[in-house]
Amino acid sequence: MGSPTHDKNAQVDFLKHRLNMFIDVLEAIDPEDTDLDDIDNLIKMIDELESKCREFNNREVSESV
Repeated sequence: MGSPTHDKNAQVDFLKHRLNMFIDVLEAIDPEDTDLDDIDNLIKMIDELESKCREFNNREVSESV
């Protein structure tokens, strides 16, 4: 892992990249062959994205104080 980024553009790029990865995985899944583990992994990816969004927002707030 790299060092934390405080540059807003880099944060947005990171989130875009992660979201595109999620979309790629989602598009690759065959609904006929999807099992609970696949769904759990998708949920985990969304949770990680949400966590990163919160982390970036918290950095922004703490830096402006």
